[in-house]
Amino acid sequence: MAKIGLVTVLYNSDTVLEGFFKSISIQSYKKYILYLIDNSVNNATDALIAKLVQAYPVAEYNHIKGDGNMGVAAGNNAGIKQALADECDYVLLLNNDIEIEQSDALEKIISVCEVNKERIVVPKIFYYDTRKLWMAGGYMDTWRALGVHEGYKKNDGAKYNQAKNISYAPTCFMIIAKEVFDKVGVMDEKYFAYYDDTDFVLRATMAGYKLFYEPSVSILHKVSSSGGGDASSFYIYYSNRNKIYFIRKNLRGVKKVFAICYTLISRIAFWLKFNKDGKRKLVSGLRDGFKLKIK
Repeated sequence: MAKIGLVTVLYNSDTVLEGFFKSISIQSYKKYILYLIDNSVNNATDALIAKLVQAYPVAEYNHIKGDGNMGVAAGNNAGIKQALADECDYVLLLNNDIEIEQSDALEKIISVCEVNKERIVVPKIFYYDTRKLWMAGGYMDTWRALGVHEGYKKNDGAKYNQAKNISYAPTCFMIIAKEVFDKVGVMDEKYFAYYDDTDFVLRATMAGYKLFYEPSVSILHKVSSSGGGDASSFYIYYSNRNKIYFIRKNLRGVKKVFAICYTLISRIAFWLKFNKDGKRKLVSGLRDGFKLKIK
């Protein structure tokens, strides 16, 4: 029976944790360790976690407290490394702003890994509030340096119920076999937040791995609950900084030049609609993306 390390990074997550713990508690598959990587350590969160594990018991958990906000990428790495040290066969990276209604979600997704020998598997993802699709598969558009979500904001339907290999998915619920980390490595911590998963997925596919979309498993996603949404200064800065860094790090030749030009030109429309602070964050993000040293 395979052992799974469930890794989630906490940052001002208190409002979503009850739904998250309940989702893990109802799972029929029990051979897992839940790693709570805490980037916003405080007494209130400690007390809440203690309360929630009583109300919604989990098989096993490890509350790993960081020294300040190390970022999503470094937080995931801390959880991944601990899971591998604890001899987990798979690591499931998952946001805590998700809820799972299926009690057999873990059981189904580990079966795809074990029986079908898929190494990276993702589910169908719905918006929590509207129940419209957030992602039903996806692909990497390297010309625009984008991970594209199939079915985005569409109603669910038969066309999204075909299990298949895909070339892109976010890591808000992604199970990854140990061997992938052995070959590809972990997250690039320079991203801090945003594009770290896109970078990891691209490296994995370039190493010969395929992602597998399993639509029989579905989750509900409270999008951007901790980052403040795509209008926040945090998102504006890091998404733009990291997009430039991603292009410089991973693309070459004509594709690299096109992706940079496309990004800079397309940002004009964003700049025009942003307020003064948003404009400043956009410009500084793009500028810093060109300054980051590439490994």
